[in-house]
Amino acid sequence: MAQPLQLPPSSSSSPAILTPQFCFSTTALRDFLRISRSSVDDTITQHLNALVTPARAGFDPSSTSQRGARPLSRQVDARSCQSFKDNVLFPSWQTRSHVLSYCALVATSPDPDDPETALREAEDEKNRERVVNERLDPYSGRYFPREPRTQQLASLIRQERSVENIVRAKTWGIVTERCGETATTWEEALGTWRKTRDTT
Repeated sequence: MAQPLQLPPSSSSSPAILTPQFCFSTTALRDFLRISRSSVDDTITQHLNALVTPARAGFDPSSTSQRGARPLSRQVDARSCQSFKDNVLFPSWQTRSHVLSYCALVATSPDPDDPETALREAEDEKNRERVVNERLDPYSGRYFPREPRTQQLASLIRQERSVENIVRAKTWGIVTERCGETATTWEEALGTWRKTRDTT
């Protein structure tokens, strides 16, 4: 069984220590991912808007007489953007990566504490003793064994990683648009951040 994992200090939004029990509690795992995404990625536009410094000139009354289309978003200062990415966005992504990687390890580790092991063995034994006569009952040969919780967890992790890639790509698209980023992908940007953090 995978050993508990201590998360980095920047992971304040998640459990301080990851355990197999946390991963197998799919409700807790999904809730953590949902809350983490909603607090940063789902509200990325609001976060970036909050970084825009209000105009120093103040309100111009004549602006209300102009009916032309106004830009929906304003460019964010490069230093403010970098600070937001380094201190909020990337740490949030890194924490979720830690959680998903750890739970993927749990899903591929032996699971001697699975509470349904005895139940599955009993169902398998009962299936072996069944009399199959598909002429009398065409469904009698069907048997769908109960999945071990490690397989269920592995399936959930695959789904959540796919969701994570979609969420990050969408978030990064907004960040590059508002911050004037170069044409790097979110994977490259996160990788660069990880390297700089490891060297400090």
